[in-house]
Amino acid sequence: MAKPPDKRSEMNDGHCTDRAWEEWGRLEPYYSVLTNPKYKLSAIDAEAKSQFFDSGRIHVDTVMRDIRQYVFADFNPRTVLDFGCGVGRLVIPFARLVHEVVGLDVSPTMLEQAQENCTAQGVTNVRLQLSDDLLSAVASRKFDLVHSAIVFQHIPMDRGKLIFRRLLDCIAPGGMGAIQLLYSKSIYASTHGIAPEPAPARKSRWYELAGRDKNQPPPAPTTPEMQMNPYNMNELLFFMQTRGVSQCFSRFTDHGGELGIWMFFQAS
Repeated sequence: MAKPPDKRSEMNDGHCTDRAWEEWGRLEPYYSVLTNPKYKLSAIDAEAKSQFFDSGRIHVDTVMRDIRQYVFADFNPRTVLDFGCGVGRLVIPFARLVHEVVGLDVSPTMLEQAQENCTAQGVTNVRLQLSDDLLSAVASRKFDLVHSAIVFQHIPMDRGKLIFRRLLDCIAPGGMGAIQLLYSKSIYASTHGIAPEPAPARKSRWYELAGRDKNQPPPAPTTPEMQMNPYNMNELLFFMQTRGVSQCFSRFTDHGGELGIWMFFQAS
């Protein structure tokens, strides 16, 4: 008989987050994007769904305003790449502004939901593609705007750095990048935002606290994992500057102590 997969081993697999997001796509496709209880499948109604997509329109309007105000006043893109498009919250408003939008996501179920939402809202200029670390679906394309919001934090840093570099290569000459990611956590205040060295491994006491047999594996989580990974900004800025980026406008974000940054920059 085949041995069942060891969930603890999967935690060491850098692609476990992809499987987690496919599970989120099946269980809670809207709530996993914006974690408000009204977006859970058990609660979401027509009004809440309208608010969900209105938040996407507001986001896109803000991105375009910031680009035009701080980086490129005459920016008028025809093509947009949205990395980590989920159920289409942002590709739909982008599609109403440009000629073509390509949405990438690692979850087939999320992409199916995105297509349904595009169809329901009469959007026909969006192409949805399954993503991988090499961005194979768009490897030969260049876009006027490459965008990603609240996505990189859910990708382990070693994989995310490769994807970030691939996204830089997807920006057309003179085009824009608009990318958001985490760089630290407020819990690291005592070390000025730098994560301390990992503490020595310590045996879990879950079985004592739960009154369970320590020889039995811990219970499975009730929801998929949602990692929150900060990135080393020195490395990302190095990637940008060595690819010809000469200026960058940034805006800080703080989501419950998860400290992040928006970067808006023009490719050479």
